Amino acid sequence: MKIKIAGGPNELQLSDATFGIEYNEALVHQVVVAYRNAGRSGAKAQLTKAEVRGGGKKPWSQKGSGQARAGSIRSPIWVGGGRAFAAKPRSFEQKVNRKMYSGALRSMLSELVRQDRLVVTNGIDLEAPKTRLLAAQLKSMSLSNVLIVPEAIDEKLFLAARNLPHVDVLPVTALNPLALASYDKVLMTVGAIKMIEERLQ
Repeated sequence: MKIKIAGGPNELQLSDATFGIEYNEALVHQVVVAYRNAGRSGAKAQLTKAEVRGGGKKPWSQKGSGQARAGSIRSPIWVGGGRAFAAKPRSFEQKVNRKMYSGALRSMLSELVRQDRLVVTNGIDLEAPKTRLLAAQLKSMSLSNVLIVPEAIDEKLFLAARNLPHVDVLPVTALNPLALASYDKVLMTVGAIKMIEERLQ
């Protein structure tokens, strides 16, 4: 499988094992959900009736007052009472092994190629860390909502991209399923393509 390199007539040979497999929607969904859940703190905590301060004394007599029976002012139906089913800290982590994770990445990369959402370039050279310089390069390639994936983090590129809306920079080592699914286009350097093929083979 070949893909055209932006800004010239040359083409790059892609590995069919990484960029030419069938799309597995169920696997991609599972891995993306697991990735998002791994970022949740799970620290929400509420108090039950037994944990709320106060409420030890019966508010009024069981009979004779004309009011409904009440055993505690900290009942869940009272204002300031405890929660009936209080949330407690818990982990949202889902197990995803390496084979599933790499399979989801290959599936997403292959789908990007099929949908013409993957753009390959020889490199992004900036004279200075200026947003306008990067914006001009992206405009020349008709890219606005894009994830840029270089082979290694470049400080000039990072500083130039951080003030552009809907543009993010991730090195190959930080590439993840959620990032691939969050942008209309993915711009990769030739070096990044080679590194991905080596990691996912």
